[in-house]
Amino acid sequence: MARSMLIISRQAPWSGPSAREALDIVLAGGAFELPLAMLFLDDGVFQLAAEQQANRLQQKDLTANLQALPMFGIEALFAAQSSLDERGLKHTSLSLPVKLLDDAGLGDLINRYDHVITL
Repeated sequence: MARSMLIISRQAPWSGPSAREALDIVLAGGAFELPLAMLFLDDGVFQLAAEQQANRLQQKDLTANLQALPMFGIEALFAAQSSLDERGLKHTSLSLPVKLLDDAGLGDLINRYDHVITL
């Protein structure tokens, strides 16, 4: 029986390799049809911001990778409402549809998965 896994992405897309590594893990797991979900938390919610200009920071834009998640069967996408609020991001302006969770919902989500990886 496949074990379920939650990937928590906490880094902004331009702050180093962690955001890309989280996406790589999710995409690889999706290719093997593992039960996966992804949670964007803290600065990780910046990955969901539309119209990023990653090239100005000499970074690769992650938007195409994020858009590929549903094609790999990764449809369980979540974001912390408090992280969006603290960073001035609106749910309606995100590049992907995500389910918003309050603090209690975050705890419930984490407890549902066999393995949790935080990057």
